[in-house]
Amino acid sequence: MTVPDRSGFEALFAPRGVIVAGASTHPGKFGFVALHNILRNGYPGKVFATNREGGEVLGVPCATSIDDLPDGEADLVFVCTPAGANPDLLRACAKKGVRAAFVTSAGYGEAGEEGRRAEADLVALAGELGMLLAGPNGQGVVSTPASLCAQIVAPYPPAGRIGIASQSGNFVSSFMNYAVQTGVGVSRAVSAGNAAATTVPDYLDFYAEDPETAVGLAYVESIPDGRAFYERVKGVVERKPLVVLKGGATAGGQQAAASHTGALATDDRLFDGMCRQAGVTRAATVEEAFEAAATFATQPLPKGPRTVVVTTAGGWGVVTADAITRSSLELAPLPDDLRAAIDQKLPPRWSRNNPIDLAGGETRDTIPEVLELVASHPDVDAVIYLGLGIQSNQARTMRTGPYYPDHGLERIVDFHERQDRRYAEAAAAVSEATGKPVLTATELAVAMPDNPGPAAVRESGRLCYAASNRAVTALDHLWRHARWRQRRGL
Repeated sequence: MTVPDRSGFEALFAPRGVIVAGASTHPGKFGFVALHNILRNGYPGKVFATNREGGEVLGVPCATSIDDLPDGEADLVFVCTPAGANPDLLRACAKKGVRAAFVTSAGYGEAGEEGRRAEADLVALAGELGMLLAGPNGQGVVSTPASLCAQIVAPYPPAGRIGIASQSGNFVSSFMNYAVQTGVGVSRAVSAGNAAATTVPDYLDFYAEDPETAVGLAYVESIPDGRAFYERVKGVVERKPLVVLKGGATAGGQQAAASHTGALATDDRLFDGMCRQAGVTRAATVEEAFEAAATFATQPLPKGPRTVVVTTAGGWGVVTADAITRSSLELAPLPDDLRAAIDQKLPPRWSRNNPIDLAGGETRDTIPEVLELVASHPDVDAVIYLGLGIQSNQARTMRTGPYYPDHGLERIVDFHERQDRRYAEAAAAVSEATGKPVLTATELAVAMPDNPGPAAVRESGRLCYAASNRAVTALDHLWRHARWRQRRGL
């Protein structure tokens, strides 16, 4: 298997200019949407457009031929033309200095024998031209460092450190929607489509060397060569974490995958074993996949499994302890000196064990101080903090009721909201100071995302988990990866 030249990826993800081939005046057509999304999201390079009619689309004049465009000013062509027109289009683009083509056109490998022949011919042509070929049957490419949103769908995510590569364009959208929701952003994202010439491992290999990317996040269905896939992803994981979500884990899913990408899915048990050996983080759901990637992108790796739960209510701590016990993490025994130090901060009714149940005994400074005491202790490797946003939730009820701002409510509302922001900021600051993961979980992250607590977590650049078990799952993925690296001396 030939690995595409790095310059092709640079043309794809950081082009000097972009050509939209097949630009349309119809707002429902791919050629309109792609051009709109490039312009709307602030791409600073030159933007060209072509179609058969000429005219103008969104203020961009349309050439009737690639030959009419200037030489050497565009590195990427975004192809929205029918499959039959694409060979001549790529030849003309190559003459203009274009080094990468993203092909949205369908009618290739997913469309039967004739389509497979057309796809093979297109791959061979791109190889002759020295052009990186993304797709066909793809949805688009996003590169936040280049302010590039060349895709036929929304959204455009916030900038961040997650690099996405997917055989399904819809999962690219799903992951980016989660990025918009959580504020944990994306560096690069690409829909591989049929992955005819450039495969998901090719993109992941680029991300492994990309300074803008901290973790790879992939969705795959079909793996034509299992051994080659294993070797490629193992090489990726040795450099950066990699999270994979796989479709086709069941017979029904495999049948659906065959009709979707035009190739058969691999045996799921073999794939699972391959992931374990290669150090790949395999997620069971799209939510778990994004949250694992977001955690890798924003939290330090733990040095061990010893986890302490800090909670403002006992029930949350109990179910979190259950989740930790079911994972590869360890519910750490509370060291005597740490217990004694916390005794100085809390009344006697606190739990005096792990989970650390504050039991309503916290004062203005207690939570930041306890978080610092716990995370700083040498016998603690990670912390999960529960209860953020409770005070602001009450403040919201007061602020929106008929008694506000009288009866002294304005002052207490301001205090509650200020405290929750402080707690979120303290969790991030303690994590950075100690080099240990500190994960914050509350259902308010989705139930009331404007609550000052979860909002402050997003502003810190970290993920606020919607439930404690989801925080445990994400931390478990971090520890498994850290242990894999430790065992290999990486």
